[in-house]
Amino acid sequence: MAYQHILFEPQQGVARVTLNRPDVLNSFNRQMARELCDTLSTVAGDAALRAVLLTGAGRAFCAGQDLAEAAPRADGSLPDLGAFVRESYNPIVRAIRTLEKPVVCAVNGVAAGAGANLALACDIVMASSDASFIQSFAKIGVIPDSGGTFLLPRIVGLQRASALAMLAEKVSADQALEWGMVYHRSSKSLSPPRAIWPRSQRAASVSSNVASIGRSASISTPSSTSRNHCSAKPVARRITRRACGRFWKNESRNSRGDDGVPRDH
Repeated sequence: MAYQHILFEPQQGVARVTLNRPDVLNSFNRQMARELCDTLSTVAGDAALRAVLLTGAGRAFCAGQDLAEAAPRADGSLPDLGAFVRESYNPIVRAIRTLEKPVVCAVNGVAAGAGANLALACDIVMASSDASFIQSFAKIGVIPDSGGTFLLPRIVGLQRASALAMLAEKVSADQALEWGMVYHRSSKSLSPPRAIWPRSQRAASVSSNVASIGRSASISTPSSTSRNHCSAKPVARRITRRACGRFWKNESRNSRGDDGVPRDH
């Protein structure tokens, strides 16, 4: 597939995937959703690629749904947003969660709506100093999708998750770090994430040691999560984080200043 809205750059075992609609803050339309699904499928089938670095072009990570596709049609009818979630967002989140390779997300700028939950679905989330997360669904009268109702309470707790979903309040990078939504907050911008890209490449050699562990959980429906959330997949994530955390800790010993490399907090 020729990509219009995704930049796909495989290099030294790492697939750098960039959401590339900067003029609309990398918001999703159907074409970009199809392209991201295709990219993740390509990574899954390529044994030479052992990790993914997901980020956004320009001043934002992803603003969620492109509302131009959600606007009323000329005849006054409304598009089926539920169909868009089922056909576009759910396959993307499933692909990330079932990919047997770690996915590192570098959040530069705003991550809103489905964009916020896309980031939370990744294994390791790093944020620039100007990053922010917002469950903006309440502003258009819908509930969080793209795995948000599953992931958010497990990360920040039920009270905070309920408030974020109902009030659509913005979470700063510092607050996201304090609440455990991100692994590291850099004092520098990650747009583009040059500071972490070399480390992500080298981390691929570490992640290859755990890539063979099954990651079979699906978070699309309550029934599927109740069946699978205690499977081997959470174990794989913990081992992956520990391995990559040790790698980055060793890397940082020889680094000076805040160059975007994760450190222990």
